[in-house]
Amino acid sequence: MEAAMGLMRRIPPKHTNTALSALLSLIPNHSSDLLSQVDQPLQVLCDVDCGKEFILCEYNRDADSYRSPWSNKYHPSLEDGSFPSLELRKLEVEANDIFAIYRDQYYEGGISSVYMWEDGNEGFVACFLIKKDGSKTGQGRRGYLEEGAWDAIHVIEVGPEEEENTNYRLTSTVMLTLTTNNESSGTFSLSGSIRRQMTMKLSVAEGHLCNMGRMIEEMESKLRYSLDQVYFGKTREMVCTLRPPSEVAQIRIPES
Repeated sequence: MEAAMGLMRRIPPKHTNTALSALLSLIPNHSSDLLSQVDQPLQVLCDVDCGKEFILCEYNRDADSYRSPWSNKYHPSLEDGSFPSLELRKLEVEANDIFAIYRDQYYEGGISSVYMWEDGNEGFVACFLIKKDGSKTGQGRRGYLEEGAWDAIHVIEVGPEEEENTNYRLTSTVMLTLTTNNESSGTFSLSGSIRRQMTMKLSVAEGHLCNMGRMIEEMESKLRYSLDQVYFGKTREMVCTLRPPSEVAQIRIPES
């Protein structure tokens, strides 16, 4: 299992589904652990009752059906599916509306979904998902990318209230895929993922959504910075090492 997880951490996100299927066939006795621990690129389905798209993941799946956050119905229909309590469902609806505004402001489009469910410690868990298609055939504004995808998964474990404070534990994963294929930039492919955790104890005076929103906003800023430093920064360093800029190439060392 340790070797399998090490392999999956090194697989580009766009090949995750293929690699995971191969591992499930090789070690079927670890299938539940693999499916719960390996983050896969997010898939999308349309809620025919509302005409809105929602994101599929392990957190809204029951058997082979997926619950829509808009209609609170399973697709395909499932009679005995699990649902959040009425109070938590009300918070889930509000979170989806607010997170859609956040998505439009930060991502200029895309698809978002929020799912919530009770845990066994008198608290609850919330999952915030964002999928942005940045390719020239999708929602890319500039049209430079042949393929481009940003999948963000934020899972927040909310503990029971202790006097006026609550413990929050955020686990965030971002999967990024970029591919170009044109005359100006040539052919270039970059794909990777990054995961970080954050734990905070916050006052519930302003409500859970305010606290979770601030944590996600802070975490996404850190993740974007890390991606820029690790992936784009290292790529620029390698390109400049292999092919120095024209200004550097023109500098000649004087003869002694």
